Parts: sequence; C-alpha cells; structure tokens
Amino acid sequence: MSVHRYLPMTEADQKEMMATIGIDSIEELFADIPSSIRFDREFDLQPAKSEPALLKELTKLAAKNVNTLEATSFLGAGVYNHYIPTIVDHVISRSEFYTAYTPYQPEISQGELQAIFEFQTMIAELTGMDLANSSMYDGGTALAEAAMLAAGHTKRNKILVAATLHPETKNVIKTYAKGQHIRVEEIPEKDGLTDISALESAISDEVAGVVLGYPNFYGQIEPLAKVEKIIHANKSLFIVASNPLALGILTPPGALGADIVAGDTQVFGIPESFGGPHCGYFAVTSKLMRKVPGRLVGETVDENGKRGYVLTLQAREQHIRRDKATSNICSNQALNALASSVAMVALGKSGLQQMAKQNLDKAHYAKNKFKESGFEVLFADSFFNEFVVRLAKPISEINKELVHHDIIGGYDLGRDNAKYDHHMLVAVTEMRTKEEIDEFVASLEGFK
Repeated sequence: MSVHRYLPMTEADQKEMMATIGIDSIEELFADIPSSIRFDREFDLQPAKSEPALLKELTKLAAKNVNTLEATSFLGAGVYNHYIPTIVDHVISRSEFYTAYTPYQPEISQGELQAIFEFQTMIAELTGMDLANSSMYDGGTALAEAAMLAAGHTKRNKILVAATLHPETKNVIKTYAKGQHIRVEEIPEKDGLTDISALESAISDEVAGVVLGYPNFYGQIEPLAKVEKIIHANKSLFIVASNPLALGILTPPGALGADIVAGDTQVFGIPESFGGPHCGYFAVTSKLMRKVPGRLVGETVDENGKRGYVLTLQAREQHIRRDKATSNICSNQALNALASSVAMVALGKSGLQQMAKQNLDKAHYAKNKFKESGFEVLFADSFFNEFVVRLAKPISEINKELVHHDIIGGYDLGRDNAKYDHHMLVAVTEMRTKEEIDEFVASLEGFK
C-alpha cells in the first residue's frame, strides 16, 4: 500500500506500464542521458513531515501575513479593500460555476453564457461603450491588448502612454509592444496630470493610439474631453484605463469620445488576495467590434423562438487562421467576472453610485485632515479615492512602523519614480471610518 494517500499510480500499475514498453526499471528511461550530467545525489530538502505537523507549520507562517481583516488598510495602487457582499461567495462557490470550463457547447452552458453576457452588459453600461468582451486576465494585459488593437487597426507603429498611468501597466504594454515591433513613448506628467502641451508635440501620423488613466495612478482625474480632440484630430485611437467603480460617479469615457476602455474589475467582488487573481475588462465602440480580443457572448433565439446565449464573433487563433486572429488570448476570468457581476447586481445602480460617492467623500475628508494637520498634500482636488502626501522619512520605513499600529500604509511612490521619494499614495475606500482616518493621520504626526 502506498504511503501517499492521493498518489494515483500503484506499484502494480507501474510494473504493468514498464512491462508494456519493455523495460525492467525506471532507470532505463534515462539511459540516453550521460551520467556526467545526471543528478546523482539527494535533493537538499528537509525531511518530510507528517500532515498535522506540516499544517501547523504552514499555519504559523500564514499567521505572519498582515491582512485587511485585522489591520486598517490605506493601500491601493491597483488593488483595493472594498466591500464584498456576502452573496458573492455563495454564488461563485456553486459547483456549476466553480468548475465551469470554456462554454463551447451552448446547449449545456446556458447558465455560464448568461452570466458572462450580464457581465458584458454591465461593463458596457458603466463605461458608456457599445459592447464589452467576456473579461480578460487583468487590467494590465487588457490595456496591452488595447494598444495592440490600436496598432493593428490604424496600421501605425507607435503608442503614446501617459507617464501618469500605473507603472506596472506601462511595463506590460512595453512587453507586448516589443514582440510586435511597436514603439512605446511616454507623455510627461505635470502636476499629477498628463502634460497636454507635451502630448500635442508628440502626436503624429505614426501614433496608433494614446493611453491615459481615468483616474490616473496618482488618483487625479485626467481632462479626457481636451485630450480626445487632440487624439482624434490625428486619427489615432483614444484608449482609457479606468477604475470601473469610479465610473459610478464620473462621466463615462464613452461619453467623452473614448474608442477603447479597459481596466480591472477587482473593485467589484474580488478580494485583494495578496495581489491576485484579478479580472480585466475590455470595452469598445461598435466599429472595433470584430477586433476585440478574447470572447464575446451574444444573445439569440433557438428554433422555437426561446432566448439563448452563444459565443459569437470568435476571432481567436483557436477558431480561425493564426495570422488572422486578433489575439492569442484564449481564455477569460469567468469565475472572477461572475464575482464582479454578482457584486454589481447586489449593489444595484444606486448602491454602486453610493459606494463610489463614499469613496470620493471619505478620500476628500482624509486629504483635508492631512492638510489641517500640516502635511504637504500634492496636486489638485480633482481626484477620486487616492491622493499623494509628502512625508519626512522613506515610506518603506514609515510603513514598517505603521504595521505595529495595525495600519497598512499607502503605496511608496519612490519605488517607481525617484522624483517622488518620501511620497505616499494614500487610498481611502468606503470601508474606512472617520475614526480610522483620524487615527491614520495622527499616527503620521511625527513624519511631517
């Protein structure tokens, strides 16, 4: 009997397979590998522990993590601590969703297809766009796909990216672009916003698209209406990276002329989970419908006139010639997209607006509290739920100190830009109370 409870192959199975292929030992399988390069010692691993001992050790290690259930978090920068309705976990834990795979057979996948269709519909409504796809891996890759779509659609080879975009997203775009031989240039930042005059100077007939954040990485609201005129006068595509929760209170990018809106729905029903997984969204105007990467679910009727859902406009390399495919993205984040859908439905339109307004109001309260206490707060008041505070010591040191007070501090902007050493990006969501905000500001009194 095997000592491994879940090892599927028994010794009898092994002997039977060896006899079938005509060998007497496993060693014979490696006979063609020279002995001089073969691994000839035991692995440098600790002795195996019993299951109870291993669980005890792993539990102790996990307990060292600082989490947002026990500590008050002011950390954002792309991953946020938001309210998640209890019903989200109940729905996504149902086996028919939890184990669902690609819904290629619509006759047995109507529930999954409808869930995806609802996600597409809500994202399209939030962004003000004509349609959205069934989700993507995360916000960064969604924006990179948007940049590649722009290059393919316009037959141009340059993408302009705002310096105020999330630094990780910029890097993902650059990685995608390298393989496609597309140049990526940054438009400088001025006072926390994209420098409009620099954009006007950089725009040319080589530029396929321009990518801006809304809100941007510093929490500021970019003047999309101004930027749109400059971009479209050059016949480039206008790409907006947007926090979809902010769209509960901001004018949707679609109403301001965006061609593509992409981002991450982690803000709806997806926990921080120490950084992932997330769920990207991708919304476009109807003229770009046939160039959307990933999946699209459409609504139709069967031969009896009954409503049904199917995968449609499938332009992935699994379905058509590789050189004609829009992308090599073959999957989506169906489970996380479902979580976001359930969260949006549970909140409803008014609830989502209220949640967005709480983010806005509480963040502005926190900013005013910092200013009243004598801290230097950067940039204008046109921000959603994040703002920048300058402190007197390295942010990494300050955050280590805050952990001792059960506070998770804001993001260290000096990690990405030396210009912002000693600057903290503070995120304030609807989860924060007045008392927590006041305590946070008080705890930083010694770091003005």
